Amino acid sequence: MEEGPFGPEVRPEGASAAQTVLYLHGDPRLAGTPQDALPTARELARLTGYAVVCARYRPRFPEALDDVLAAWEHCRAGGPAAVAGKRLGGALAASLLLRLRDAGAPLPTCATLSSPVLDFTLDAPSLLLNAAADRIVDAEVLPIRAATYAGTTPRDHPLLSPLHGNLHGLPPLQLHAAGTEVLLDDTLSFATRAAHSGVAVDMRIHEDSAAQGLRQLEAMAEFLRAWCPNGLLTPRRG
Repeated sequence: MEEGPFGPEVRPEGASAAQTVLYLHGDPRLAGTPQDALPTARELARLTGYAVVCARYRPRFPEALDDVLAAWEHCRAGGPAAVAGKRLGGALAASLLLRLRDAGAPLPTCATLSSPVLDFTLDAPSLLLNAAADRIVDAEVLPIRAATYAGTTPRDHPLLSPLHGNLHGLPPLQLHAAGTEVLLDDTLSFATRAAHSGVAVDMRIHEDSAAQGLRQLEAMAEFLRAWCPNGLLTPRRG
């Protein structure tokens, strides 16, 4: 591991990486903390053989997205690159896709989103239905954290809440969520809208957060390898 210009960078041992993964961490408090992402980054690097950059970003919108865009340009300068994100990082990964597409810029080879926060209006039924079952995200605290992050930006702005954006033309997506989490509906709705927009979607709904933690990384690695231009696997379509 080395400290790069945009955050810690994990490099595979013994070979040059076929692509880079920009990994965007986000904890239940909606704060980007690259150091906490290092175990995930190391495992992704081991499973894929790719370099993984854990981006730093500021805890407010739109500065956070500006930071992620700069980190993406750093990754993309070295060749093919994918993006992955967890919770707030998943929101930023999806927002990055929309921003790049609208600018006509090269897109990631694919994207993986884990329990992403995709709708800051926070009106999804799962916020109430799963409030007692979710042991990771506090449904009562989430609106406060979301308001702090969003600031004065309208809550349905597509770069803040990608669920409200146009999803046509995005690269292949893999989404993970636990059936017991308060943000479940964000994943379900985004996957449905993306599929209706012609995007290749691989959605994985796990029984609970423990099952998600056990299965998610290997599935992410397989997906990232499948859609790499020099990947070892053949992309699954349809």
